[in-house]
Amino acid sequence: MKKSASPDGRPASLRIDERIAELGDWRGEVLGRLRALIHQADPDGIEEWKWNVPVWSHDGLICTGETYKKVVKLTFAKGASLPDPSGLFNSSLEGNTRRAIDFGQGVKIDEEAFKALIRAAVVLNQS
Repeated sequence: MKKSASPDGRPASLRIDERIAELGDWRGEVLGRLRALIHQADPDGIEEWKWNVPVWSHDGLICTGETYKKVVKLTFAKGASLPDPSGLFNSSLEGNTRRAIDFGQGVKIDEEAFKALIRAAVVLNQS
């Protein structure tokens, strides 16, 4: 994963590490696991800190990682155009462009399907 600076000049990876640590609960664990899976699926991607959230991109935005009280939400910028044979998208389904996945406490992540979705987002960005 390529390095990027956050708007305050600090490395984005450090800011994301801090966010995961400050959550200090299951949301930090889930965000950390999703981050690791994104790195596995797209080792050449860029990790950024924008809009006060983690952002992953590769030739364009892949997804953002927001945390709320009851979910960790990954919003895919071009999610409506991505194949989702495993049915991972479960939020923001009404839009014409974005799609999201809400991960609640205790969720079991389908890691292979998730990594396939990340790789498909990269391919879409490159087309």
